[in-house]
Amino acid sequence: MASFSILSDEFALAAAAAGFRARQKALAAGHSVVFVDDLGRYVEEMPDGRKFEIRLVPGAPRESHVVVLGELTDRID
Repeated sequence: MASFSILSDEFALAAAAAGFRARQKALAAGHSVVFVDDLGRYVEEMPDGRKFEIRLVPGAPRESHVVVLGELTDRID
């Protein structure tokens, strides 16, 4: 087994690739994926490709812990 430094570019690239594969696998299995985008927004990506800005409500029951603020589009106005 190869040894990697967690401070290396090689490790960072391997970690990013693993995250991308996990995201793709989850979406393909029909699960939504939540992440923080480049603007600091919480985003929920759906398996059909739609993306929503969301807010998480700490302590709320599982069925109501996500509040959808609006759908995100790729349009540039």
